[in-house]
Amino acid sequence: MVPQPDEKATATLVLGGKIRALRKRLQRTLDEAATAAGISKPFLSQVERGLATPSITSLAGIARALGVTVQYFVDTPTEAKSVCRGDELKFFGFADSANLFARLTNLSGDRQLEAILVRMPVGQPPSEMTTHAGEEFLYVLRGKVSLTLEGTSFVLHAGDSAHYESTVPHGWVNAANEESLVVWVGTPRLF
Repeated sequence: MVPQPDEKATATLVLGGKIRALRKRLQRTLDEAATAAGISKPFLSQVERGLATPSITSLAGIARALGVTVQYFVDTPTEAKSVCRGDELKFFGFADSANLFARLTNLSGDRQLEAILVRMPVGQPPSEMTTHAGEEFLYVLRGKVSLTLEGTSFVLHAGDSAHYESTVPHGWVNAANEESLVVWVGTPRLF
């Protein structure tokens, strides 16, 4: 499954529209919002017009500046908060990651878990080793993923899974010669 060029452009345009609509509803100027987010006014303008894709860090700054969580911008509304239809999946990306993500759960109320479908292209650099509160579960649907936990690497093939505390330094990368497809389940966190 190779992402279509229009798919990412459409997601970028939708994201920018959500940011602009919220900023205007809050009656914040581009300058005020950009300063509060720690980014430049021209960059925020490009993001709002769908001409640039923010990194995870930039999107977190924008969300913080506008008083919402990152999920506000990447959630896709559905009729029922308990059901996500496969034909309604919308993939989104971040400027600092080659992966594409589709939310499999709707974050609402006090839910403790989120699930994300991750499309990992060939040849991407390994993810940054991170730690945070909570726990994570990976299930490889297709391909092969190298998971590193506290300096030890494990190669997971289709059908393999891993469950670990997020406080353990961890990172993962596609280890196959084709796109890998992974289901990630974890405790929600702000990026």
